Amino acid sequence: MEKLSVLNKFVYFLNSIAALLLLFSCIVPHISIERLSALSILSLTVPILVLINIIFLLYWTFGQKKQLVLSLTVLVLGYFLLGSFFNFKFSKENILEEDLSVMTYNVRGFNKYNWIEDTSLGDQIIDFVKEEDPDILCFQEFSRIRNRQLKHYPYHYITSPSEKNKSIQAIYSKYPIITKGSLGFPDTSNNAIYVDIKYNKDTIRVYNLHLQSLKVIPKAEAISKEPSSRLYRRLSKTFMNQQKQAEIVFEHSENIAYKKIICGDFNNNQFSNVYHIIKGEMKDTFEKLGTGYGRTYNFEYYPVRIDFIFVDKDLEVKAHKNYDVKLSDHFPVMASIKL
Repeated sequence: MEKLSVLNKFVYFLNSIAALLLLFSCIVPHISIERLSALSILSLTVPILVLINIIFLLYWTFGQKKQLVLSLTVLVLGYFLLGSFFNFKFSKENILEEDLSVMTYNVRGFNKYNWIEDTSLGDQIIDFVKEEDPDILCFQEFSRIRNRQLKHYPYHYITSPSEKNKSIQAIYSKYPIITKGSLGFPDTSNNAIYVDIKYNKDTIRVYNLHLQSLKVIPKAEAISKEPSSRLYRRLSKTFMNQQKQAEIVFEHSENIAYKKIICGDFNNNQFSNVYHIIKGEMKDTFEKLGTGYGRTYNFEYYPVRIDFIFVDKDLEVKAHKNYDVKLSDHFPVMASIKL
């Protein structure tokens, strides 16, 4: 450090903070939120921290300074501990008709509350789904009035009307549903539902999740207006609720005797402990065959992946597709698998 100029010493100080924050982010997936909820917020900032450390790495590299080792080390550690937020696979596998296709889509009530000033959005979503024609279709924030437009699916399960305080979810299937149920998350409107589907000679358990919402408006200026102390308390409480819900899902699904698929809106990204609790030993279809950032939430200037499809490790992922279809605040995701 004695050979650095005053400016470079200051730059290295900032670099150290950024490197330390990214290092802490590597710990987040492996700790309980109840112990260190503050660190959980770092999981949302991983893409920014990675970008900042890359900039520092380039700065020291062009300056031919050995200080480049700091950011290089944490970036390598982050890659192996957290994985990449960008998938460097640029060719897409086609979703074939002979494989089992699964789509998850948070449709935001089909825009029935006019979140977007376009009264045709609900019908556009239905037309999109019919065109893509997945074998299994999982909706979050569903609206029952749309059920009549999905009659080409002979089997379905929708959140029971008796669960009056729950956000409505739905699972549609081209194959027979033989068992269905709800996990009934406590003290929240969010929930998870599941079905057992008879597919050829196999039975598949499918979970459709909608975890506790962060209640973040997808505009940067909206976040900047909220007092930081209130934002921190709100996010900390949400993260704790998400962890409890993730544990409920994991415990419910852990001892299933047959193959399972877990998908839905997690309201948290792939760097969170919520993601890792639910995923366990399962495969993330995006990690296997996705491309680019794989963003699933329409947040301005920031690629966020919070909608996932997990499949059992014994299932073969044949294709994964992220759609750039701006009909909701979420983007649909579809994958195909082979038993």
